[in-house]
Amino acid sequence: MILKRCVLWILICFMFWLINIPSLAQTAERYKINKGWRFERFETSPDDIQYDVRPEVTDRNDNIVADSKPTESVSIKSSNHTLKAWILPTANNFIKDASKHYLKPTVEPVVTTPLIDKNFDDSHWQYVNLPHDWAIKLPFYKGENVPVGGGMGRLPVQGIGWYRKKLRFEAQDAQKKIYLDIDGAMSYSMVWLNGKLVGGWPYGYNSYRLDLTPYIQFGQENQLAIRIDNPTNSARWYPGGGIYRNIWIAKVNPVHIAHWGTFVKTPSVSAKKANIDISVLLKNESSQNQSVELITEIYLLDKNAQKLLKKVATSSKKEIVLEANQQAKVQQEVSLINPVLWYPLPTTNQQLYLAKTTVFQNSKSIEIYDTKFGIRSVKFDSNKGLLVNGKSVKIQGVNQHHDLGALGAAFNVRAAERQLEILRELGCNAIRMSHNPPAEELLDLTDRMGFLVIDEVFDSWERKKTPLDFHLIFPEWHEPDTRSFIRRDKNHPSVIAWSIGNEVGEQYTEEAGAKIAQKLYEIAKDEDDTRPITASMNYAKPQMPFPKVFDIISLNYQGEGIRDAPAYAHLKGIRTSPLYPAFQKQFPDKLILSSETASALSTRGTYIFPVAKENSAPVSEGVGGNGTTQQVSGYELYTAAFGASPDKVFSSQDKHPFVAGEFVWTGWDYIGEPTPYYSARSSYSGIIDLAGFKKDRYYLYQARWRPELKFAHILPHWNWPERVGQITPVHVFSSADEAELFLNGRSLGRKKKTAFEYRFRWDDVIYEAGKLEVITYKNAKEWARDVVRTTGIPTKLKLNVDRKQINNKGDDLAFVELSVLDAQGNMVPTANQEVEFEVLGNGELVATDNGDPADLNSFVLPKRKTYSGLALAIVKAKEGKKGSITVRATSKGLQSDEIIIQSVEF
Repeated sequence: MILKRCVLWILICFMFWLINIPSLAQTAERYKINKGWRFERFETSPDDIQYDVRPEVTDRNDNIVADSKPTESVSIKSSNHTLKAWILPTANNFIKDASKHYLKPTVEPVVTTPLIDKNFDDSHWQYVNLPHDWAIKLPFYKGENVPVGGGMGRLPVQGIGWYRKKLRFEAQDAQKKIYLDIDGAMSYSMVWLNGKLVGGWPYGYNSYRLDLTPYIQFGQENQLAIRIDNPTNSARWYPGGGIYRNIWIAKVNPVHIAHWGTFVKTPSVSAKKANIDISVLLKNESSQNQSVELITEIYLLDKNAQKLLKKVATSSKKEIVLEANQQAKVQQEVSLINPVLWYPLPTTNQQLYLAKTTVFQNSKSIEIYDTKFGIRSVKFDSNKGLLVNGKSVKIQGVNQHHDLGALGAAFNVRAAERQLEILRELGCNAIRMSHNPPAEELLDLTDRMGFLVIDEVFDSWERKKTPLDFHLIFPEWHEPDTRSFIRRDKNHPSVIAWSIGNEVGEQYTEEAGAKIAQKLYEIAKDEDDTRPITASMNYAKPQMPFPKVFDIISLNYQGEGIRDAPAYAHLKGIRTSPLYPAFQKQFPDKLILSSETASALSTRGTYIFPVAKENSAPVSEGVGGNGTTQQVSGYELYTAAFGASPDKVFSSQDKHPFVAGEFVWTGWDYIGEPTPYYSARSSYSGIIDLAGFKKDRYYLYQARWRPELKFAHILPHWNWPERVGQITPVHVFSSADEAELFLNGRSLGRKKKTAFEYRFRWDDVIYEAGKLEVITYKNAKEWARDVVRTTGIPTKLKLNVDRKQINNKGDDLAFVELSVLDAQGNMVPTANQEVEFEVLGNGELVATDNGDPADLNSFVLPKRKTYSGLALAIVKAKEGKKGSITVRATSKGLQSDEIIIQSVEF
């Protein structure tokens, strides 16, 4: 009897929980329309459409040192035959002064192309799903004088792309407002519905919304057509091409919460209590005044931020009368006792909450709007650095460009998560979004995984870095682009600061440049007064007006000094001694950090002799570089002309402990900007290569950022038959303070790090085949060992996969790593065998790679040479199919291998 009562009581409690815990899904309908598009790319324009007149490009050279001085824009006049006047009104929601809003012309533009028509036959076009990068599957351009050079990644990003899709809206939708939300389209996107121009947005990195309602034919099929125009010479790195993020349809009532219309602030935070302020922007897009009520409930989320665990607070109900065709902000406040705070890495406390805001009219719920947020306090102290919830956090960050290697710019959650997982293992705790707003899903990941973020919007303002970059649209779009990226991202707890510019040319123009900086600063502050505003400076000095504008000082390379070491004396360009002390003296109350450091260069597993005696040197032919093989030595001493080795950066930061930390250039290699070899496809600057394999530099940073981790790492490999009897230096990375090196059992000496040393060096080792071993010590006790052996010849392949199960929705990925082994199972570090990947069963091959920046074979090819013994295959499940996926790798003369992955529904 007692047992039955207990069971009944449990059932009653469970039913009560179900009633009181609503679904996470919003009642306002919003869904992706990523599937089933028709697409065609044209290298030359197939239509008479143009956003605006562009200047003629006379110099297409993209092999320019990254810290070169930006130049003045070229004056051009707009034409009456462009569509700029019809596109600019899209920006109005992000222009505060209503008197500066753009009026849409009263007549439709003259557009004669049939590509916008309902009856156009697009059945012969490609069938694609979004996100989509039109260039990533195409062949690389090779050689000189090609349409797209190394700077933009040697892939055919240029041209006009048209996307078409049929949409149907039923008669009952006619009482609603229906919006199209585009998360990212590269670039100059324009949207037509049923042959009518709806609007667009030139800047390819920002998300935006269009009102489709006036153009919809309810109860019948509607034709959506989106035009993308991606010019050459418009970026310094690979931008991708096409609709490379998600697209959504949103259906709301005429009275609704505005797009990105909530802002959750935590002005007072402690372990005992948090005060939460909620701002809600309500819009009335009806012709009558409307009376509504508003209430917000706060819920604790599970660790994946997907399920509601329990309600923890409820605001009081607010009543408001909204005037016809007007909007108004509603402020709500709640207090939370014993909040679970959000912390960055290395802790695992990344607790997120949900603010569920319900709009009532006539006592009926007409909309539920969900806002995820975290509870944390962030302070920027000029001496103590960054304080999160009162605790000091050293910034151990990296810069990340937006491409996902062999997947290109098309955003994929799993690929981005893998990048962050490998960075987390490194000890990284912060990401600078260089140099543009990311996909919002990436910020969802940084929230959940505990990475701090500097969110950045522009690489250029009025002065240009490439002939057709953002400077062309800066005059009209700087305010809308600044406001929209902040408005979208402001509720992410991982975002700790806004950056409104990277190495902009306005650093050079004294008061004129500072005036533009001040204008952008004020726009950003108006959108969000809770976070500091900054811009990254590689030229501006402490006495100049430019740095005075900003809340925190972000230095690119100036902290460790630019071209100031003896090995750089012969180089032209910016030259400065380490400027941390000078900036601190000028701005004693401002936090100082390095937003870009190092720009060290290397190719994984390759070593070039002789080795520099200095601890930092610029790459040149024979000095860390080989132009024939397009390789840079993996001794991790060599840099771009303006850069510094990790050792030099560490030393400067350790001598100036007030510096809050660094963002290394870069975490991962990225497509484009392949300094120093612009005949290559991708960068050399990553700590991790393009395929996701760790370079030797990974372990140098890991030793610094995770000093408690017991490991030692020897470089180089020990397969040098051509170097018998020659000096072959050996370096060791470890957080230990002493190390002894042995070659075939003979001690080559015990070394101790001195002040401002970060590696162990044995620079006079005479090569002989066999076994290298290092034993490291910390505080006189053994710390860790590492062994490197001369391997045998390649005999077999070995496959490993990051996850044995993936979902069957078609957007999840498995990353299969291939190693070439000798008979004893040792990875052969010099192996460059051609390997063929085959995927059988319920999966398909997406792409292959090997991390070689100079490999110009298409990413979609199943055959790939291994690079320094490794290669990668990226695999997905066939959509809707469950069961086994077999990945097989073969190579002539080697034992093959295969691995099985399960495609499941979850």
